[in-house]
Amino acid sequence: MTTQPRAIDVHVHPSIPEYLSEAGGKYLESAAHYFKQKLEPTSIDQMASYYRERSLFGVLLGWDAETTSKCPPLSNDLVAEICRKHPDVFIGFAGVDPWKGKLAIEELERSIQELGLRGAKFQQAAQAFFPNDHRFYPFWELLQELEAPVLFHMGTTGYGAGAPGGLGVKLKYTQPIPYLDDVAADFPRLPIIGAHPAWPWVDEMTAVALHKANVYIDLSGWSPKYFPESLVRDMNSRLQDKCLFGSDYPFLAPDRWLKDFESLPLKDEVREKILFSNAQRLLKLP
Repeated sequence: MTTQPRAIDVHVHPSIPEYLSEAGGKYLESAAHYFKQKLEPTSIDQMASYYRERSLFGVLLGWDAETTSKCPPLSNDLVAEICRKHPDVFIGFAGVDPWKGKLAIEELERSIQELGLRGAKFQQAAQAFFPNDHRFYPFWELLQELEAPVLFHMGTTGYGAGAPGGLGVKLKYTQPIPYLDDVAADFPRLPIIGAHPAWPWVDEMTAVALHKANVYIDLSGWSPKYFPESLVRDMNSRLQDKCLFGSDYPFLAPDRWLKDFESLPLKDEVREKILFSNAQRLLKLP
């Protein structure tokens, strides 16, 4: 970051054709319907300008669900290229398919060590895996060793929402307890971000974040006006150092999220933490 932005958006999907028209595959039509959005692919420069004009800094998320979706991954090289071209508005998290085993481990290490990506993102419902399955522990061991955060999707998802059988997407993979909680306990030095308020397990997500010092909650994917009263109360008190602003761009626009966030009854110092300083500290940004 060259100048301090007004907020750090920790949940940004690339709005480029390589994601919206290719890698996202069958899931994105249902997600667009779920969010009542018409997804129009943009160029890399247009996406960067969108964030720059709003004085926002974003964490750009990679994607690879090839085993389950049969769609090509979004190249981590491309994610890194975007971040190198626009370092004033983006850093990146790698996306790897956990079912690719050793190849995915090697790709994750390459993405962080050589490409300069800062963490990793997993979508367990779309990728169909439990994070606490010990077959996947080498991923968490590597990330802990590299001191790189991991972001897990939690709770319901727009992928498959409203379609017959949810397009085969199963929500069981995204429950905080035991699946995320086990990983947090077994890898205490691994920074873990639970993406979204985790409905219908909001209280479980709160409990894990309060119990495990290495767990944070990204508030993306939901307009703040729909946050449960208990979550808003905890954001304003015992969760004030554990919550992060995330939009879910382009499915949920930062403008919409930030506008609705203004109406929440939060203390000024809490707003600043959620919008900026919690993520700055977690991501080790200057």
